[in-house]
Amino acid sequence: MKLRCFVVALCLGVGAMAGKYSREFNEPEPSGSDGQTVEFRIAKLNQVWEKAKRMQLSPVRHAELHSDIKIQEKDELLWKKMKAEGLDENGEKEAQLRRNFNVILAKYGMDGKRDTRPLESNHLKDHDTKEGDVFDDPRLDKLWNKAKSSGKFSNEELLSLKREFQHHKEKTHEYNILMDTVSRTEEMHKNVISSLEGDAKEHVLHQKHTDLKLKMRDLNQGFERLRKLSHEGFTEDSEFREPRVIELWEAAKRANLTDDELDSLKEELRHFETKVEKHSHYQEQLELSHQKLRHVESLGDKEHVKRNLEKYETLAEKTREMGYKMKKHMQDLSNKISREGLKHNEL
Repeated sequence: MKLRCFVVALCLGVGAMAGKYSREFNEPEPSGSDGQTVEFRIAKLNQVWEKAKRMQLSPVRHAELHSDIKIQEKDELLWKKMKAEGLDENGEKEAQLRRNFNVILAKYGMDGKRDTRPLESNHLKDHDTKEGDVFDDPRLDKLWNKAKSSGKFSNEELLSLKREFQHHKEKTHEYNILMDTVSRTEEMHKNVISSLEGDAKEHVLHQKHTDLKLKMRDLNQGFERLRKLSHEGFTEDSEFREPRVIELWEAAKRANLTDDELDSLKEELRHFETKVEKHSHYQEQLELSHQKLRHVESLGDKEHVKRNLEKYETLAEKTREMGYKMKKHMQDLSNKISREGLKHNEL
């Protein structure tokens, strides 16, 4: 009997340890005494998700939010481990996580502030909205209209070009959200790190503005690429089609990598591009499934509604899962490029 109890206790102990490491970022834990599971392990992130479910977000945007929260959760759990090991003494990672969280709230309209942030550009916005204003930015609209009428692009190439323009628009919008978030939380950040002295405090404050400068540099380089592409068209040796993959590839070429490293990364980016395209396909299918569900609901056939709802929920879950994996892969690739570039610059 004692031996049996020992074996059970040992299995439970090993199971608990395995759970800690293998499921830490993937499975929710019970919440409260009612035994109900929660979507996320961190309370504030779960609160955001519960609030989002009550909002009128589109299915695709809802899935995107889930992926963003899951990335935030992964980063915060890793930071807690770092902190327990005595790392992040200057509070830099903590401040970055707080900014990222505030950006998520602002991006999805949950920061308690009406989103009046325009898509800023360095040019005066003295134009009226016209039929040709697709991207809410006079520079992008001008380039897009010129490209459409140039005759240099096939219908398929125009679709690819439009995806790149849309990606640049979204990156500009996220930059403006980040800039606004940093400005509005400046005093809060100072209070949080007020216990830091001297160089450590200056480093954290400086890092926030360095991030903004780097993002602005990326935006400027991205716009220059769009300008060149709109004038010259796609070349036969264009490596990639998806904007996020192109962005990573352009960053890699600027990172002073060796030819062998670039070749290896190019192959990895091809696999990543397949993942991005598959995720985009699922997003389209999710939107179509939602439209079909609404149509079936209007007909009032409960059995038909039930079947379509099950299909829709399964597709939504799959889209969220793929979105997280895609964003995590992009995060890993971006960090890899930064590390390799920094290593070569130090040599």
